[in-house]
This record gives sequence, structure tokens and C-alpha cells, in this order.
Amino acid sequence: MGASLLRLHFHDCFGCDASVLLDDTSSFTGEKSAGANVNSLRGFDVIDDIKSQLETACPGTVSCADILAVAARDSVVALGGPSWTVGLGRRDSTTASKDAATNDIPSPLMDLSDLITSFSNKGFTAQEMVVLSGAHTTGQAKCQFFRGRIYNETNIDSDFATSVKSNCPSTDGDSNLSPLDVTTNVLFDNAYFKNLVNNKGLLHSDQQLFSGGSTDSQVTTYSTSSSTFYADFASAMVKMGNLSPLTGSSGQIRTNCRSVN
Repeated sequence: MGASLLRLHFHDCFGCDASVLLDDTSSFTGEKSAGANVNSLRGFDVIDDIKSQLETACPGTVSCADILAVAARDSVVALGGPSWTVGLGRRDSTTASKDAATNDIPSPLMDLSDLITSFSNKGFTAQEMVVLSGAHTTGQAKCQFFRGRIYNETNIDSDFATSVKSNCPSTDGDSNLSPLDVTTNVLFDNAYFKNLVNNKGLLHSDQQLFSGGSTDSQVTTYSTSSSTFYADFASAMVKMGNLSPLTGSSGQIRTNCRSVN
């Protein structure tokens, strides 16, 4: 569940306003049905439970956006990763957009240049893009997003490709899940980067980080030094948590994270 909460925060924080938690309404189609999210994001019920308890203890005080930010940090710590100080005071959006989520969330099919551009558009350097990608040391991906890589690409370990094909047939099973980190998927460590060096990245976008391009050296550094990865990841997460938050009189503090007040 820790990986799910971290993923929720990532997919929300190209905005950091808890918009990803909103259910569809008659006036908007929310982010849950965006291609990168549908049948993929998990942990909504955990956020609901946390919010319910907070509303009982201190109603109208803690936003859903802050809950996501703290839950993501605590999830990383629980899985063995680093900690960081989470700035608080975000407020929640009153709307959501499937189209915005589709356009903002980097595609698992992107090449390196597009990944760098996508993160740069949000104010992140290429190095920060690489370290944030290290969140893929936990979590899973759907077959439809990596089928092309395991069947068609050549910069992939053959034994790894064979093992993944067993759960992702060439013409069926789009929603079948495989771990993003084939070695230690339930731990937050630097195995993701070690896998890339060994051509065992599950997604095309993963392996692009180590494919003869400008980010190879950064991947190598993180693959050999978990402490460097942890320190850089913590710093990048602080920066991500501060991406365009709603504060002051903007937005609201939702009573129910799934709907506006």
C-alpha cells in the first residue's frame, strides 16, 4: 500500500492540490479515468480513512493535499527509504480535469528527450527527473504500457523479457500487472537503478534513463550509492511537494476527499 500512496502523490503533484482524489461529477470528468491512472492508482480508501479520523479529531483543518504529501513521505520511510520535512498548508482544488492529467503526467512510452522536456516544463532538471524516477523501485505497471518494450526492444535482458512475457501475452491481458522493480519491489532502495544498468527496466521510459544518453552517469551513480540516491530523492520530493500548491484563500479544505464541499 505504501507504493500506492507514493504513486497517488506523484500523480497529484503535477499540481499538489488533491485533484486526483475527486470523483467525476456532472460538471467535470476527473483524473481517475486518465490513461495513466485508470485501473492503476490505488490507496483511495486509505486516504478516506485518514481523512475521516482527522475530521473527527479536528474538523476542517487538514487538507486532502497535505494528507497525500505526508502519506507519501511516511510510505517511503515504511518501505525503508529516506525521510524529509513535509511543508504543510496546502488547500484542495474544487475541480479536476482528465485532459490536464493526461497531458501533464509523463507517458511510459516517452523517449529521454521528451521525459527531460516534460519534467523541465514543471521546473525540474534532468537530474531531478532521474532521481524522481527512482520511485519506480516500488509499485507495478500494466501490461499494455510495457508490452512494446518486452516484445520489440533489443536493449533488454533476454531472461528478464522472457519472465515478464509470462504475465503479459502479446495480444491480451492489458491490465495484468508486473512489478516495476523486478528484484526488491516491496523495498524502497536503489535496485531500480541497478536494474537499468542491467537492461532490466520494465517501461520504455525507465530504460531510456540508461540507454547511451546524457543521464547514464546519473543512473550509474545511484546504482552504486544508495545514500546519494536517498539524499537527492528527499530534496526532489520537497521540491515536488511545493509545485503550485493552493494556499491562503484559494481552494478549500474538503470534508470528503472524493468531492468538493
